[in-house]
Amino acid sequence: MKLFYPAVAASGIILAAGPWVLSEFWLSLLMSCMMYVVLAVSWSMFSGATRYLSLATSALFGLGAYTTAWGYEFLPWPMLIVAGALVSAAFAAVLGAAVMHLRGTYFAILTFGMGELVKHSITYIEKSAFGTVGRVIMDVPSNDVVYWTVVFLALLTVLVYHWVANSRLGFAMRGIGADEQRAATFGVNPRIVKIVGFALTASLAGAIGAAMAVRWTYIDPHTAFHPFIGFQTVLIAMIGGAATLRGPLVAAIALSLLSDVLRLNFANAYLILLGTLLILSVLFMPQGIASVQWRKLLGRGDTK
Repeated sequence: MKLFYPAVAASGIILAAGPWVLSEFWLSLLMSCMMYVVLAVSWSMFSGATRYLSLATSALFGLGAYTTAWGYEFLPWPMLIVAGALVSAAFAAVLGAAVMHLRGTYFAILTFGMGELVKHSITYIEKSAFGTVGRVIMDVPSNDVVYWTVVFLALLTVLVYHWVANSRLGFAMRGIGADEQRAATFGVNPRIVKIVGFALTASLAGAIGAAMAVRWTYIDPHTAFHPFIGFQTVLIAMIGGAATLRGPLVAAIALSLLSDVLRLNFANAYLILLGTLLILSVLFMPQGIASVQWRKLLGRGDTK
């Protein structure tokens, strides 16, 4: 605990030096890793604590991306990031108010379905109002500015997770995950807590979507709301250990790199391989890699 803030500060200083010491390829790879750090850690902050399986990540990310696509000509760069966060948070609050009384499979299916509804709604708006689907994004910030923004959002997400986990909101969400009815008897308002937690998670996903949108020269609903983004986020969080911070944090970096390797070398089978990895993780490590007692596994545990 004492080393947490110094570790975050040191990581920020090291990562901030990236544009001066790394090539464009490695910067792009780091941005992809940091993107999934934001998505997986923020997803775990809500779903890992409450045990509500949200499949809305691609929708929240896409709303942030489309905020940039529609607003980059009118808003300065920092305001685009804030606007993306607010749009996704507002959507999550409305969605949460509508479906938070559900749980399990019903909640998962509805959050995924609402994401698809948003994608098709934006497609319809683009066709009917603008006569086309998709936009070319020009006059974007430099690659270095985008990189520093993504690093800032990754560090901010880690700090927010740490703050929430040690706050009354975090305790309330974990209480809901353990036993929602019992939490209510202790004075927790499950509905309000779930909506606030979901909206906070959504704001981070929307912010990173707004930042990453300028990485694409051309953006359309299929790209911005691609279901793979949500699938890989859940995969990373569950393999790492959704109830922890370090699990999704480490898994986001490792699996982002693994995903790129698989996509380059097994273009037609990498999704199958990632799905198999998720199945094996659920079967043999249901609490994620973070739950494994590595010292005992390596024979270095207490022998008493």
